[in-house]
Amino acid sequence: MLPTRDEALAIVHEYTESPGLRRHMLAVEASMRAYARKYGEDEDRWGVAGLLHDFDYERWPNHDRAPDSEHPSTGVAILREKGVDEDILETIMAHADYTDVEATTRMSKTLRAVDELTGFITACALVRPTRLAGMKTRSVRKKMKDKAFAAAVSRDEMLENCAELGEDMGEHIAFVIAAMQVAAEDLGLNGPTPG
Repeated sequence: MLPTRDEALAIVHEYTESPGLRRHMLAVEASMRAYARKYGEDEDRWGVAGLLHDFDYERWPNHDRAPDSEHPSTGVAILREKGVDEDILETIMAHADYTDVEATTRMSKTLRAVDELTGFITACALVRPTRLAGMKTRSVRKKMKDKAFAAAVSRDEMLENCAELGEDMGEHIAFVIAAMQVAAEDLGLNGPTPG
């Protein structure tokens, strides 16, 4: 079963209270939908996978990186009980490198490639007065070189996941920025209103 976007969003709201985490899932959804269009894939399926990938993280964060419990395993078990299609569940499992589930499909590789990057782009946007408006690839690249900025985000992981997807990193950054700009209002990153 492929949940509708509204059904997936209801699951996100049921399990996640943090506005920041909700916005992260919306950013990943926007990026997944954009890549689905680019690759000629099912936009709704890819969007739902992106929207649901972290819905269990707030309740079961998995600080010990257990491969078979807490995030994302607990969330996948919940979704499986709801009858969600296995390809979406496999994609969600594969986005965490500690689950021992390899990203073998284009959908799962894309989720891995956009997950950390959307978080990093969000961090970049939050220190800009115009947020996502006018953001350029070069400014994101410059922040990537600054190891003190968003230090918890692994630059190596972002680069490796992009390479596994088969995309050029500069083009990938520009693509994800553009996808997030379309959803900027929902992400709280549309910048100040001109007065």
